[in-house]
Amino acid sequence: MPVGGQWEFGLQAAVFAIFDLDSDSSDLINADYFAALTGSYRVGPWEFLTRFFHQSSHLGDEFLLNNRVERVNLSYEGFGALGSRYFLDDAVRLYAGGSALVHQDPANLKPGAIQYGLELYSPWRLAPGIRPVAAIDLQNRQQNDWQLDLSARAGLQFESVQVLGRKLQLMLEYFAGNSPNGQFYRDRIQYIGLGLHLY
Repeated sequence: MPVGGQWEFGLQAAVFAIFDLDSDSSDLINADYFAALTGSYRVGPWEFLTRFFHQSSHLGDEFLLNNRVERVNLSYEGFGALGSRYFLDDAVRLYAGGSALVHQDPANLKPGAIQYGLELYSPWRLAPGIRPVAAIDLQNRQQNDWQLDLSARAGLQFESVQVLGRKLQLMLEYFAGNSPNGQFYRDRIQYIGLGLHLY
């Protein structure tokens, strides 16, 4: 492994919200708030990421008024780490890692999780500035008896289209597993969707 490399430290923040678009006012069903302090290191084809993260989940007011649900005050902090390696001139990336919660509410939320996956970037373009891409992400959580959560995406990367200095991806997405929407983590779901991503 080469000596040296590149360090990077950062802050991640996001809100993941789902809405009931069939309702008159597009009611908010659930919102998850995520924040993390991160550190990463890359040397040669290897890359490593560690982070300390917080996530909390909140049901929407209209959803609570219109549904009989058992509300969970879901909130937790934890540490996570991922390692990855690139192959074939960065056309293939394999990664694996895990995380552990250090504080959680409810207190009986089990702490362990593992994550692993594969990303593919075609070395050939379909047309100038258009490259096929695909990825599969697999996760297993102790809370769900290590059942598999599978997320797969495939689509096109438009390299000549720049948004805030990022490349635009149009991806067909498939998910099967326990819901990633915090309050509904016990529910098994399956969906197909279309997404726009900045990479």
